[in-house]
Amino acid sequence: MALPALSGFTAQAATQAATPAVAAPAEPTDVLTVAAFPLVDDIARAAMADWRRLHPQVELRVLTRQYSDHHTAMTTALSTAVGLPDVMALESSVVGRFAQGGGLDDLRRPPYGIEAYRQQLVPFAYDQAVARDGSVVAMPTDIGPGTMLYRHDILARAEVVEDDLTRSWDAYIAAGQRLKARTGAYLISSVQTIKDIMIRDGLNTGEGLYFDTDSRVLVNSPRFERAFELALRARQLGLDAKVSNWSNDWGAGLKQGRLATELSAAWLVGQLSSFVAPSTRGLWRAAPLPGGAQAAYGGAFYAIARKSAPSRKALAWDFIRLMTLDPARQLQAFKTHDAFPALRDVHADPFFSEPVDFLGGQRARLLWRDAALRITAMPVHKQNQFAEEVVQTELDKVLRNQKTIKQALADAEALLARRARR
Repeated sequence: MALPALSGFTAQAATQAATPAVAAPAEPTDVLTVAAFPLVDDIARAAMADWRRLHPQVELRVLTRQYSDHHTAMTTALSTAVGLPDVMALESSVVGRFAQGGGLDDLRRPPYGIEAYRQQLVPFAYDQAVARDGSVVAMPTDIGPGTMLYRHDILARAEVVEDDLTRSWDAYIAAGQRLKARTGAYLISSVQTIKDIMIRDGLNTGEGLYFDTDSRVLVNSPRFERAFELALRARQLGLDAKVSNWSNDWGAGLKQGRLATELSAAWLVGQLSSFVAPSTRGLWRAAPLPGGAQAAYGGAFYAIARKSAPSRKALAWDFIRLMTLDPARQLQAFKTHDAFPALRDVHADPFFSEPVDFLGGQRARLLWRDAALRITAMPVHKQNQFAEEVVQTELDKVLRNQKTIKQALADAEALLARRARR
């Protein structure tokens, strides 16, 4: 029996989805649980009406925890098989770690068949969920293409143009010197942000960030040396405000024009306009990252635990396809929550060509769409999170003149090598 049509749902998805009974009961007789974190939970709840039309006999129940609590709870549930939801939302940075644990279903297998949809999804997002053994453990729903946001008014006062910031990393630093000298504004909130992007710059598809596929440590390399050198130079020149993102000082700097640029994700525009710095509407512009660098910042995925209830796995897959393959759902999430769609079908929507008021009418979504297709996925090692902390700590020691760059990277390599052997 045919699946009731959903507005915008792909023909392929519609023909393959599960079939509800003709005479659905007046009240739901089953419950599908989805565990999520903000704002993914809001996006899931917004789909409840569509879900009721698709499966009127199954209640959709969305369970919410704060970001860190959610991922801790999912880690515990996967290891104990207790309290498993039917569907779990995962942030991109933890997908690789969860994949290595073996607790997630391989979505290539029945009743899923994710490979049939691969060409419909942004390539790097799909690749992020591919484990070392080739299994695909999660379905991407939104992504965070990297971008530079800069204050147009501050640049004008300093007689700096966009190309001065984006042409190369050296040009970015030189422009920061002019901005600081002529306006007093800092180039960036923290030089750690520069390092975070530069260590991702120049990677080829399949190359790891901190480890290669054989768990060899990659941090004592020209890629990390260059990132540390540029971060140190920016600090020595007084170009960063030495404040952490999402701190009160960071927000105040953005509001008061003390920060000339920010390197982040496209979704930051929504955060700035809604609560971080709404008074700066029209003063910001978006541009590519310096030197043609490509980076992704976050993104959400849906996964199914291997030991979740077998009777609801097909239903869980129906929900995931509704959230990830229905262009109407994806577009609505983009419009309401700045959740940049992982579904490529949505990228041709006229909304992408509309001017962004907060960015002075710039059609920035086209820039971000193009950037998303140039990002390459990196294999995620189970020790990546620890490696990030180690590298961050070593850069702090370099910035405080406690170590040379060579010593810091050598120490990081030694520590990570010991950890990787565990």
